[in-house]
Amino acid sequence: MKLSILDQSPISSNKSAREALYESMRLAQVGEMLGYTRFWMTEHHDLPGLASSAPEVILGVIGSNTERIRLGSGATLLPHYKPFKVAEVFNTLATLFPGRIDLGLGRAPGGSAEATNALSDNFLQNVYSMPSLLKDLLHFLDNDFPADHQFSKISPSPVPNELPETWLLGTSRKSALLAAEYGLAYTFGQFMSDKDGTAIIQDYLDAYVPRKGGQVPQVMVTVTVFCAETTERADEISLSSFIWSLQKTKGEGQQGVPSIEEAKQYKLDARERETLVNMRQNSIIGNPQDVKQRLMELQASYQADEIMINTVTYSAEDRINSYKLIAAELIQKD
Repeated sequence: MKLSILDQSPISSNKSAREALYESMRLAQVGEMLGYTRFWMTEHHDLPGLASSAPEVILGVIGSNTERIRLGSGATLLPHYKPFKVAEVFNTLATLFPGRIDLGLGRAPGGSAEATNALSDNFLQNVYSMPSLLKDLLHFLDNDFPADHQFSKISPSPVPNELPETWLLGTSRKSALLAAEYGLAYTFGQFMSDKDGTAIIQDYLDAYVPRKGGQVPQVMVTVTVFCAETTERADEISLSSFIWSLQKTKGEGQQGVPSIEEAKQYKLDARERETLVNMRQNSIIGNPQDVKQRLMELQASYQADEIMINTVTYSAEDRINSYKLIAAELIQKD
């Protein structure tokens, strides 16, 4: 099974943002050693517990400290940016790290309304214009604007020998059909959705139109996973992430991911207990054998070519151990 890593560069309550970013690099290095296919970083803004506001910057550092694993954004939030600049950034990364760069695209704001206003003008209008922005970006990457187009005479340099691999990320039928229309690979964010993802993926496969060169559809599903030697321990390490999510919805959690003990001491009201149950149900938590079975079932139900795993724990060692245990069960190394 092809497995990949989605990293948010979480900051634990006793750590700094610098330490979180270096832990991201270490996770990428371990992931490469274990045989994971990709290492993607999210883009979030105005969230004190996450250090991943500029994934393209840390990806350059990680690329210099790894050799084979593919690196990408999950996702670059296109409505905040001009397509030409995005093409320049990822062409530069693809020039530095040939054959290793993915450009994952999304339309979410990635942060608060205030952060959105600070990042871009007319964000909502740009969201509505997402198909047009995407079309321009692909023309820039392929350098194939029609001769009479206003941008036909410019090129996002440097031009790499191998272009970034472009993916569209989403949680809706709308995003799936947009990916299909433009012949892009599609990632469904199961870890942040309560929708019927299998139906959405089928719509993508049915509507897919090859973009160029006979490309075939690619499906990746992103899921939250916590794996440990025992199910009890996996359940324990997952609690920090879930409690932190609850804290963030209340405007708390400014200190980052709480320790397991802090999470255990957090007082839950009835609604929060129900939310916690739902978060657990939408995640895969267990020992290596149970996690393997759940991931294989997920792959089959989604017709997925690849599974991308997101794991947030208080301890960096628990996070790395989770990825190690999963790799030992599911990744066949040459």
